[in-house]
Amino acid sequence: MPETAVLLIAHGSRHAPANDDLVRIAGRIADRGEYRIVEPSFLELAEPDIARGGARCVELGATRVLMVPYFLSAGVHLLRDLTAARDDLQQRHPGVEFRLGPPLGPDPLLETLVAERVRQLDTDAPPPEFAPSGEMAGRYAPMGDH
Repeated sequence: MPETAVLLIAHGSRHAPANDDLVRIAGRIADRGEYRIVEPSFLELAEPDIARGGARCVELGATRVLMVPYFLSAGVHLLRDLTAARDDLQQRHPGVEFRLGPPLGPDPLLETLVAERVRQLDTDAPPPEFAPSGEMAGRYAPMGDH
C-alpha cells in the first residue's frame, strides 16, 4: 500500500502571520491522523517552497503526494505554476506519484462560508475591526456545524 502524503500549497506572503495560517491548517490536518505526512508549502515569497515541501514528503517515505492548492480559483498560478511544479517534482522523484488537485472554489462549502460571513456582517453592530490572521481565525473559525 502506498504511503500517501498531503502537500498543502498556498501562494505565500511577505506577511508571516498569513503564512502561519497554512502551517496551522497543516498541523490540524495532521492531528486528525488520516495521513502521517502533511506538509505546508508556498508558491513564492515564503518557505518551504513547493519543491522543498514535495522533497520533504518523499524524504519522510511518501510514494504518493496529494498536492492540495489553497487557492480559490483556477487562475494562472494553478494552471501554469502549480502544474509546472508538479511536473518538476515528478521528474525529480520518478518513483513517486504527484497528484495535483483543483482549487478550493467554486464549491458549495465555500459558498456556505461566504454566506455565513455575510450573515455575520449584516447586523446593526459595527463590523469587526481588522485583526492579524491568527486572531481572525479565532474569531470566525468556530461557526458551528455547516
